[in-house]
Amino acid sequence: MTELIVIDVDGTLTDGKIYYGNDGEELKAFNIKDGLMVSSWNRLGKKSAIITGRVSKIVDRRAKELGIGIVRQGVRNKKEELEKIIEELNISFNEVAVIGDDMNDLSMMKLAKKTFAPADANPFVYDYVEYPLTKKGGDGAVAEMVEILLKEENLYKKFVSLWLEQ
Repeated sequence: MTELIVIDVDGTLTDGKIYYGNDGEELKAFNIKDGLMVSSWNRLGKKSAIITGRVSKIVDRRAKELGIGIVRQGVRNKKEELEKIIEELNISFNEVAVIGDDMNDLSMMKLAKKTFAPADANPFVYDYVEYPLTKKGGDGAVAEMVEILLKEENLYKKFVSLWLEQ
């Protein structure tokens, strides 16, 4: 069973574009469908993490909104960071799914049991990915990943019941 999903941000949770305002603020757009699926994953008692190479207050805010308990920003070696998280959570790499879109994600993808990439990922990444997705980064790719995991692990009915009971 997958216990932890690990999400890259730029190009995966977002469309990979970075906007700067006149005052130097950084802007990113997040997909509401991705957010609903990640927060539902967490409500099912699973864990989620962000590992990203950039640093942004926006990422902290979005993670908090979604209940993502582990946020690691400014990471140069994603493999080492994932190894630390696995040790902290006392789980195995067989319980980890990773979604990423570019070369700097490959080192952590190599460790995970299940790997995913958005439809618009760097073409080199697909050689290392078990699940190439149909949705683009920032356009529901993370939601698609969670849906696949829910169905494969027979959690889909439990997921739907989260929303029927409200």
